[in-house]
Amino acid sequence: MSVSTQRLRIIVGGMVGQFPLGGVAWDYFHYVLALHELGHDVYYHEDTNTWPYNPSVREPSSDGIYNAEFIRKFFERYAPALADRWHYRLLQDKCFGMSKEAFDAVAKSADVYLNVSGVCALPAALSSRCRRVFLDSDPGYNQMGLQDLLDAEGPNAPRYVEVSKHHDVHLTYAENIHHADCNLPDAGMKWITTRPVVVLPPWKKGVDASPPANAAYTTVMTLDLSAKPKRLHYKGVDYFDKRPEFERFITLPKQVPGVPLLLAIGNHKSLEPVLANGWKVTDSHEVSLTPEAYLDFIVDSAGEWSIAKNVYAATNSGWFSCRTCCYLAAGRPAVVQDTKWSRYVPSGEGVIAFDTMEQAVDGLRRISAEPARHRAAAYGVARDYLAPDRVLPPMLDAIFA
Repeated sequence: MSVSTQRLRIIVGGMVGQFPLGGVAWDYFHYVLALHELGHDVYYHEDTNTWPYNPSVREPSSDGIYNAEFIRKFFERYAPALADRWHYRLLQDKCFGMSKEAFDAVAKSADVYLNVSGVCALPAALSSRCRRVFLDSDPGYNQMGLQDLLDAEGPNAPRYVEVSKHHDVHLTYAENIHHADCNLPDAGMKWITTRPVVVLPPWKKGVDASPPANAAYTTVMTLDLSAKPKRLHYKGVDYFDKRPEFERFITLPKQVPGVPLLLAIGNHKSLEPVLANGWKVTDSHEVSLTPEAYLDFIVDSAGEWSIAKNVYAATNSGWFSCRTCCYLAAGRPAVVQDTKWSRYVPSGEGVIAFDTMEQAVDGLRRISAEPARHRAAAYGVARDYLAPDRVLPPMLDAIFA
């Protein structure tokens, strides 16, 4: 019998309390909701030992109350059965949700601790039989950091020791990592490939309704044109964040007149070139202040247009965006930069990959010409390639293989 068909006790580690924003919440809580949907005994745990952020005042929080309330309200709305199954530890001092004693009792009998993005300190109470799983959601940074650790310990060595030595299993969104044209090192790890998961019911309001008239193609991103792009140097090659990729496509609105393009940006510095090229801009904090606001922003979009981080694309990682998963689940088609994800999730109907300006323009025009057909296809991709019953059973079986 497959392990994934058994009822497992699974703890999901995340960073929603640290960054209580709608997009972050869906990134991590989709795993909690998805495992619960499949019948597993699931809990959420957070212990990042980091000062949390309060987006309502755009400053760090000293007491964690706003952050804990954000978590509580999410589960009360989207998974009432899990309303008492979360534990948020603030700076190894305060505990919210479950008491430390109640959570430790759960940890002692857990079958899996799924450390999404590797952000949480592993609970001390986990038993030796518990599978400690690191899920790499940011390909490139982790593999190159681990390889650097093997070559010569650097300033980030403690984090990568945690990743490599304290986890039994290593998953990655770099679905192309074992292909010959992927430039990511394996750093001595046996990487198991997976992709983001999305729970479909919360996004049904998008499937059931067309977007508003004149809705824009949107995305949510951080973009700072006033500073040098963040650089990752590995074996003589520089890799970067999203900025260099966006600059390649900054004139896109001029190539598709009549197709509105809206960016929800988290950093509003030096946006004159963006506005001058015809992009519309809104504040990403406002559209992501709550899980509901983020969901509504996506539902009110015609679809998504987005680039990937340079490191994802330049390494041919195969990374697929958890944000794009949300658009597709809401029946909103996407035109998104290819990282070689198109080898694993089909491109052409509902979600279209691009590498060049010409391909990006063609994708937007194709969807705009037949929006209803592509909306139906978008939901079909979410259902067939990203839903809990498609993503999680093979992942769980691989964890225990």
